[in-house]
Amino acid sequence: MDEQTIIIADDHPLFRDALRQAVTGMEGRQRIIEAGDFSAARAAASDYPEAELMLLDLAMPGVSGFSGLMALRSEFSGLPIVIISASDDTTTIRRALELGASGFISKSSGIDDIRRGIQTVLAGDIATPDSYRDGQEQDPDVADLIHRLHTLTPQQSRVLTMLAEGLLNKQIAYELGVSEATIKAHVSAILLKLNVDSRTQAVIQLGKINVPMVA
Repeated sequence: MDEQTIIIADDHPLFRDALRQAVTGMEGRQRIIEAGDFSAARAAASDYPEAELMLLDLAMPGVSGFSGLMALRSEFSGLPIVIISASDDTTTIRRALELGASGFISKSSGIDDIRRGIQTVLAGDIATPDSYRDGQEQDPDVADLIHRLHTLTPQQSRVLTMLAEGLLNKQIAYELGVSEATIKAHVSAILLKLNVDSRTQAVIQLGKINVPMVA
């Protein structure tokens, strides 16, 4: 079996060790890339395009809640991402999956369960805790918002998450290597798709999908 590259993105060294233990206990050879904050996670995804999987802590320094998942899904669409979180209620799991996660593993899981979850996603399936029961989004406003978010292009999703980080148009243009006029056009399209009048309202809307995080 060829070597598998797996990115572990979590700001807690002890939990990164636990994830590493779960990964190294699988068959075959694994190359593990670790990241302690969101910026490092994004850099790892860029530096290792061959990576088969990213294990992403939902509460990472440098990003707010699901914004990190959205940003990575838009920028690295071919990279399966499994959310790792101590917040493992049904709402959090469902929203993670709806926003593009390939699986969800609770931080309360044992090493064997974590390993099974990882293997499930590597095999092409969706991993969720045994206790998870799928259902419809209970908040109709959030359900509508998630639907609207899915209408954004990958570049628009990136721009929206960067707006949420507080970046100005010229800063976003520099980061993405495009003109400021292009970013203004993206922002206008985002406002239209989200049915809001300002970038501030767009950021507020994005915040509605987040749920209280457990450290």
